[in-house]
Amino acid sequence: MLSRGGAVENDRGSFREFVEKQKQKGTLVLLKKPCSLSLELAGVMKALDGKPVYCDKIKEVPGARVAGNVFCTRELICEYFGIRNEELMPKLVHAINNPSKPELVEGKNAPVLEVTEQEVDLSKFPIPFHAPKDGGPYFASAVGIANDKEYGRNCSFHRMMVIGKDRVAVRILPRHLEEFIKRAEGELEVAFVVGAPINVLLAAAISVEIGKDELQIANSLAPLRTVRLESGIEVPADAEYVFEGRITSEMVDEGPFVDLTETYDIVRKQRVMKITKVHHRKNPIFHVLLPGALEHKLLMGMPREPTIFNEVGKVAECKGVNITPGGCSWLHAVVAVRKKKDDDGKNAIEAAFRGHKSLKHVVVVDEDIDIYDPESVEWAIATRVQADKRLVIKHNEKGSSLDPSADPNTYATTKMGVDATKPLVAHGKNFEKAEWKAIKKEEYV
Repeated sequence: MLSRGGAVENDRGSFREFVEKQKQKGTLVLLKKPCSLSLELAGVMKALDGKPVYCDKIKEVPGARVAGNVFCTRELICEYFGIRNEELMPKLVHAINNPSKPELVEGKNAPVLEVTEQEVDLSKFPIPFHAPKDGGPYFASAVGIANDKEYGRNCSFHRMMVIGKDRVAVRILPRHLEEFIKRAEGELEVAFVVGAPINVLLAAAISVEIGKDELQIANSLAPLRTVRLESGIEVPADAEYVFEGRITSEMVDEGPFVDLTETYDIVRKQRVMKITKVHHRKNPIFHVLLPGALEHKLLMGMPREPTIFNEVGKVAECKGVNITPGGCSWLHAVVAVRKKKDDDGKNAIEAAFRGHKSLKHVVVVDEDIDIYDPESVEWAIATRVQADKRLVIKHNEKGSSLDPSADPNTYATTKMGVDATKPLVAHGKNFEKAEWKAIKKEEYV
């Protein structure tokens, strides 16, 4: 069993339970050859992208266990929740709109507190050096959790570059965690979780308004147990690791780092976190999230789909949203609507940009188009678009820091929307896509 260590009854819905399930199914690739944390492990995971990977032979850290590519397809995520693919979007939307409080358990019942290390030495943990030009070994799967007296709790992903045995440089965007730090006069107690279940990972990646508790969204996706640390921060009780510490006012160079676009993000001055304590389960599994690979893209991009869905739903009847892999699972989206008014397509474009601020290009289609099939979307553009009438160009917009073509100082970019919906009045043209009699091929060949 992979899940040795920790009470079995407490593993329901945990990260390690899902890894064990993949092993039992035969879908988990068990690495036979020892791997180095320096480039080799990342190279193996990239070669096996699309398949969950497990390794318990890490050269630099004997006895350490790692798992990666664990949630690298929509099918794997749906398997965790026990739902079909078409049920995932409504489930995410419902969780955002209906958060619920997790169950708070005592420390003795929290597997993540089974072992506490007061002397911190990050070289004892299997933190990979992913790509040749990276600034150092990186945490890429860590979810930061922090509290604010007025706004409550915030959970969000932050990459962390190791710069010492108990120090990391944390990439913090000017969003909620940065606001918490400012309100705490420049320094803040935090806890970073590694090896969290998928409901926590998805919730942490969702962009919601400040003051909305992502762990409550996670609990609405699937039941979640939390435990309160001495700092007052609650963390998932069944996670594999918790790294406690303080984000300081000290600034250092952070990067380069390969991000969603599979290009190196630039070096910036970022805050230092001093890690003061590490908690983990017995025989823990470190979640290695390979930068720029399928799991990274899916976990970062897909949680933006329900926020786009919610915004588009305010102006048109939204039938689906796909943040596309070809758009780095961040910069491009396809939105399907049931068109009722002539301006529904263009209104949906504007709403999509409001729903995901980093979105650069969006295509709006009718519900007869398969938003997950690039050829179907291209067909809609080819047959239903006149560029002088159906394009929306937005100049000098705030874009994404991950876009290499955006202004490197201001991230200003030009955004484009394509209204590829059919006109409500065809004016003698036929925009309907032909359908064919459904047959079972095996009966004929």
